[in-house]
Amino acid sequence: MFEFLKKDSVKSISINEIDDLIGKVNLIDVREPHEFKNGSLKTAKNIPMGDLTKNPSKYLKKENTYYLFCLSGARSKRTSTYLYDEGFDVVNLSGGISSYRGANRK
Repeated sequence: MFEFLKKDSVKSISINEIDDLIGKVNLIDVREPHEFKNGSLKTAKNIPMGDLTKNPSKYLKKENTYYLFCLSGARSKRTSTYLYDEGFDVVNLSGGISSYRGANRK
């Protein structure tokens, strides 16, 4: 009835807060392979949004935490929300790689 009061339950941090976690967490770039080839974050695995949402259990384990990002944060937000609703522990990296200012690009 009061959907507008429903708090968003998906965890989210700025992509610029990820540097200290790189190499210690599961990073997933949900962009398409041709976008991933143009640059991503070090240690990130490329699993396109469509593949990940179609069959999440093929790629993820519910007992692990995953940090998702894309170009602007829109696709990773949608994917994170879907995965969260399916019982996965996910964190959306808001802003996407286009706003990333750190030194961990590959």
